[in-house]
Amino acid sequence: MNTFFTNKIVAITGGSDGIGLALVNNLLAQGAKVSTCSRNQDKLYDLQLRNTGLPLHTLVADVSSYNDCNNFIESTITIFGGIDILINNAGVSMRSLFKDADIEVLKKVMDINFFGSVYCTKLALNSILERKGDIVSVSSIAGYRGLPGRSGYSASKYALNGWMEALRTELLNTGVNVLWVCPGFTTSNIRNTALNNKGQSQGESPMDEGKMMTSEKCATHILKAIEKRKRTLVLTFRGKQTVFINKFFPSWADRLVKNFFFKDGELIR
Repeated sequence: MNTFFTNKIVAITGGSDGIGLALVNNLLAQGAKVSTCSRNQDKLYDLQLRNTGLPLHTLVADVSSYNDCNNFIESTITIFGGIDILINNAGVSMRSLFKDADIEVLKKVMDINFFGSVYCTKLALNSILERKGDIVSVSSIAGYRGLPGRSGYSASKYALNGWMEALRTELLNTGVNVLWVCPGFTTSNIRNTALNNKGQSQGESPMDEGKMMTSEKCATHILKAIEKRKRTLVLTFRGKQTVFINKFFPSWADRLVKNFFFKDGELIR
C-alpha cells in the first residue's frame, strides 16, 4: 500500500462534489488527514457522516470571501497542527456569450476561481513553507485555450496558470512544490452549476458525460502528480491535443474550437 499521503495534512477547497470529493475520498483511504470546505452545508454534513471516525474536518465556506478562507485555513491548522498540501479545487464556470453576459458574472467567476486560490494560498503559505509542502491548483484546458461562451472562465484559468507559474518561480529552492492541473472534460457538477448570463445556475447540460474522464480517475492522476512533485499536469488526449494545436497552429485551433462549441450557429451550453 502506498504510504506517501499517510498522516499528511491536506486542505482541499470545493470538496463536496466532483474532483474535490474524489480527492477527499481517495486521500482518506490512503491515511491522510483531510480538511475541506464547500458552500453546500448538506453535502458536507453527509460527507462527514459517511466518514465518521476518520480524520476529516469540514467547514462551510465561500472561497470568494477572504474571511471564509481565513476561517477554513485557521481551523485546519488549529485542528491538525498545520498544512502539508493545499489543493485549490473550488471553482465555477459560465455559459454565455460575452455580449449577453452581465459583467458581474465575470467578476463572480474571477472571485471564486482566481482570488479564492490566492486567498487560501496566502493564508496557508507559512505553514506549507515550514513543512516544505505542496501548493496545487486545479485549473483547466481553458487556461491554455480560450473557449467561447466561457470567456470569464477562460480568463480566470489563464490568470490562475500565470500566477501559479510566478509563484513556483518565487518558491524555487524553498522545498515547496507548485503544481497546476489542467483537466479536460471531466464528469463533475461544474456544468450544472455553471452560471448563465444573469449569474444563475444553468441547470442541466447537454454535454455527454459518458465520454468524459471520471472525477475519480482525475483525482488519481492528480495525487500521482503531487507524489512525483510535477510542475504541470494536462489531462485527457483531447486536452493535450488542444494545447498542442493551439500552440503551434492557433488559426486552425480557432476553427476547431468554434466548430466544437457551436452547432447550427447556437452555443452549446
